[in-house]
Order: sequence, then C-alpha cells, then structure tokens
Amino acid sequence: LNDKANRVATALLKMGVKSNDYIGLCAPNSADWIAFYFGVLKVGAVAVTLSSLLTGDELANLLYHSRPRFIFTVEEKLDDLEKFKGPGGVEKVICQNGDLDLGRMLEIGTGSFKAIDRSRADTAAILYTGGTTGTPKGVMLSHENINVSAHNVSFCERSTPADRGLCFLPFNHVFGQIHIMNATILSSGCLELLPSFDMEWVLSATEAGRVTKLFAVPTVYARLLSLDRLKERLGQVRYSFSAAASMAVEIVRQWKEQTGLTIYEGYGLTETASAVTYNHIYRHVVGSVGDPVHGVEVQIRDGSGNEMEQGTEGEICIRGHNVMVGYLKNPEETRSAFWENRWFRSGDIGVIDENGYLYIVDRLKDMIITGGENVYPREVEEVIYSRPEVELCAVVGLPDREW
Repeated sequence: LNDKANRVATALLKMGVKSNDYIGLCAPNSADWIAFYFGVLKVGAVAVTLSSLLTGDELANLLYHSRPRFIFTVEEKLDDLEKFKGPGGVEKVICQNGDLDLGRMLEIGTGSFKAIDRSRADTAAILYTGGTTGTPKGVMLSHENINVSAHNVSFCERSTPADRGLCFLPFNHVFGQIHIMNATILSSGCLELLPSFDMEWVLSATEAGRVTKLFAVPTVYARLLSLDRLKERLGQVRYSFSAAASMAVEIVRQWKEQTGLTIYEGYGLTETASAVTYNHIYRHVVGSVGDPVHGVEVQIRDGSGNEMEQGTEGEICIRGHNVMVGYLKNPEETRSAFWENRWFRSGDIGVIDENGYLYIVDRLKDMIITGGENVYPREVEEVIYSRPEVELCAVVGLPDREW
C-alpha cells in the first residue's frame, strides 16, 4: 500500500500538483481508492471524496463548488465528467479509458517518497454532507481531525493487526472513510472490501472466516437477525459496531441472545471526523451512545448557547481536536455552526446521565434517516412536485422496524 501510495504521490507531483490543490475521488470502494487517497495526502494535496452514486446535477453542484484539478473515478462516470473538463474545470480524469489510467500513473511514479510535511491544522480531506437543510456542505477535515479520530476509534475498539474489518459502506462517507478505513489502517489491520451491501457477499466473507469486525447500520443488523444459524454464519466475527442511526434496544437484545456479541455504538458527525462518544467495552449501556472519547468534550446547551444542568435535554455541543476546520467556501454556515470558544452545534437533541453517558433524543430539524442514510423531506417533495397531478405535498418520516 505504501509503495502504491508513493507512486501516486510522485506521479501527481510530476503532473504539477502542489500543496493544497484539490484532487477528487469519485469511485466505489477498492484498494486502488485507498492507495490514491493516501497518495493525495502524501503529496500535500486535499482529497475531495465524492459519492460514486452521484450523477447529473447532483455531481455538477459538488464539482462546481470544490473545483478539483484532477479526479480519480471509474469508466462508468466518464460521460458524467466529460462536461466538466476544460479551462477552470477538471484538467484530467484518471480511470480506464480516461485521460490517464491508474496503471500508467503507477509506472510514472516511484515507490520511494518522503511525504510533504503539512501542519496538523491544514485541510486533508473534504467530505460532503447535507446537514439538515438538504444543501450539500463541504466539510473540511484537518490532518489532526482525521488522526485523532482514527486513533480514538482503534483504541476504543481494541483493534489489533490480526483484525479484519468488513467494509461495504462508501469511503466518501465519514463512517467508511475515518471510522473503518483510516482506523483499521492506523492499527495495521486488514479490510475486506465490498463495493456495496449485498447479503450474499457479506455472508460469504463471514462464513469463510475472513472477518473479525463487522461494521454496519441498524437496517443490516435487523436483516441479519432474520437468518437461521446466525452465530455459525458469522464465523470469526468477534466485534460488531453500528452507526449512522440510533439502534433499537430490542435489536441489541436479540443480537446478544443469538450471537453472544454486543452491538457497540458511538456518536459522531461528518463535522467531527466521526468519533465523539463511544458506548464502551468496559461498561456498555444499552440505549446510550456512550461517553466522550479522548480529547473530546460534550455539553448540552439551550437555544441561547447556555450550558444546561445534567439530566436536562438540549442541543449536543462538541469541542475537541476532532472538530472540522469549517465548511468549504461557506463562512456564514461555519460561523452559525459554532458557539463561542469553538463549541460545535450538532443540531441533535440529547441528554447526559449522572455517569456521563449521552443519549440521543431527536433532531433539531426535519431530517429523516432510513437504513442509515439521510433523506431530506424537501428533496423528496421536489420530486413529487414534478408530477403535474400534484398541487401540494408534505413528506414525513414514520418509524419502521427494519428501515
């Protein structure tokens, strides 16, 4: 991996890439994605990680906003990306049948390279999030943000070089990129990569004994619980973690009964490079998302920014070395995201108990979470409004056992 990342970095250097240049990644999970990502960081540039599922206007909005010089992608995206090439746009598309394929880049580059030194506060990666408004925001994560969170995850999970983590969650998402990929690599573990969730693929990997750590969202755990011989089919899995949405207490209980494993949870956002709290190995509390990880503070504040008494519900606010630099080209949103002294406003309502454990109560705004993915009512309403038969509509989320 190091040799491959060095070759990417030196090839980019020969192509004229400078520190702070934006380089895009818009491709499904793969070993090449990881090597390209670390090559970008090694050359001192900024990795702009985009969902490979984006097409048309969605992709256009993010490319016009971030303006990456080069973009690493797959052949299927060439038609979507062609219109962004030219002066002021993407200079080169790196993929099979693109301007330059990765194989050629690896030939151009060399396997020995000392990474260009960057400040811990410099931006390393930009991840896009819809927040609660449905308007994508580019979250700028620094080298320190990523390093601190990757360390906290690997420490909390007691990760070892013998671990093999399953990753079918996309690397453009903070859970896949920081919590799974970066934390696993930091702890010298291995990754079993899948391009997306597929029950047969997941079970073939676990049954073969290739997985020791299972990372998923509540929907996946609900589906797995419907299987016969679940414990046997998990093979060597020793650890299971759920993220992206709150886990129902009943699912946690059934999982423990059927597998003997605890589903560990935590709390985090794209803006906090994932890890804020962790529900612990040493004292796991069902229904909670745990207490703050190392170097991170959590407070509950009211609508005016005042800290509230313990046991009182209010907005979860976060301060620490994991909190983003800010939103790309959006100083107004960046200012409104913080109280004084860099306390980040999460937009989530929570409460902290007498032992310091955090519980998520609700969202401040209307976002719907389905299968671990954020869905914004306005986006769905806009599609419904496109039908000539519809005059008025409103979208709300309803609880569902699986989704």
